[in-house]
Amino acid sequence: MKVLTRELTLTVPQRRAIVSLHREVVDLVKESGVQEGLCLVNAMHITASVFINDDESGLHHDYEVWLEGLAPHAPTSQYRHNGAEDNADAHLKRQVMGREVVVAITGGRLHLGPWEHIFYYEFDGRRPKRILVKIIGE
Repeated sequence: MKVLTRELTLTVPQRRAIVSLHREVVDLVKESGVQEGLCLVNAMHITASVFINDDESGLHHDYEVWLEGLAPHAPTSQYRHNGAEDNADAHLKRQVMGREVVVAITGGRLHLGPWEHIFYYEFDGRRPKRILVKIIGE
């Protein structure tokens, strides 16, 4: 069995942003040499998410609008979590978007649908955050 474990570090300069991880994950699968297996990609911070969807700017805008409607950042006083911090909305947005994705590897490649793309979604940026990529298989 082959295993590759890698932590990526991102610092998103703004509070929220969607960042493509797709190329990095594709490259890591290739580096791993795994032909048949699984690839886990997970945000290691409770105010960030990893998800799969279309790489389309209109959709990314719609996520921003939708999530801000579900869990608006302001007023920060609406959340009990906020005290010394102001990121309660980021925790809620992460809960909706999810923590991780697991993708099958078939024939040495990510087994994705035609429009599927891997993203990191930062909800409380401006500091380094880690993303775990774990690839396992034969």
